[in-house]
Amino acid sequence: MNVSSKQPRRLLALAIGLACAVLGSAGPVSAQSPAEAPAGSAVVGYTASAENAANEAFFEAVLKSVAERQAVRPSALAVTVYYNATNAPSFRSQISSAASIWNSSVSNVKLQATSGSGDFAFYEGNDPRGSYASTNGHGRGYIFLDYNQNRRYDSIRVTAHETGHVLGLPDHYSGPCSELMSGGGPGTSCTNRYPNSAERARVNQLWANGLAQAVAEAAR
Repeated sequence: MNVSSKQPRRLLALAIGLACAVLGSAGPVSAQSPAEAPAGSAVVGYTASAENAANEAFFEAVLKSVAERQAVRPSALAVTVYYNATNAPSFRSQISSAASIWNSSVSNVKLQATSGSGDFAFYEGNDPRGSYASTNGHGRGYIFLDYNQNRRYDSIRVTAHETGHVLGLPDHYSGPCSELMSGGGPGTSCTNRYPNSAERARVNQLWANGLAQAVAEAAR
């Protein structure tokens, strides 16, 4: 291969490297390539079994990100978690619906879209692991939405379920369809998109002192 033919590859490699640097390795470089969707340091999926520690890691990553923002804006009076859905254009409607469901279900934390740097991000593509929430272990996280799984299961339920991990809820696959965090456990016929009363109460409890936690975290 001659030098001129190598140059485009070098430029591509450089571009990918810069993209990784910008994302902080928090998400896949390309939303279309499953090979570029990293497992991350903690992964909680829609149907695969997951350890509670993985969910706790994701929640802590989001809280850390909120704390960093709180340090910059100490006058904020409420906890708002920002998400960026730019890299999941096919699921724009589902993501918006999932955020609305959670915002209408809990009072101590709110989800808000941003086109800038968010506390977590959405990505889309094909992945044999299905849809999952993941952290990179450095205070950032992302949700990956798998095309095939979202065709088989109710897509808004999948998205709302994964968003539940952002807010601190663990998987409970043995639960009934009425539990949002039962995920794919009840099967493809389950279309419930809303957290039940226990799930709502748990999120409100976790974020009741969310602002105070963020302030304390930022002061460390």
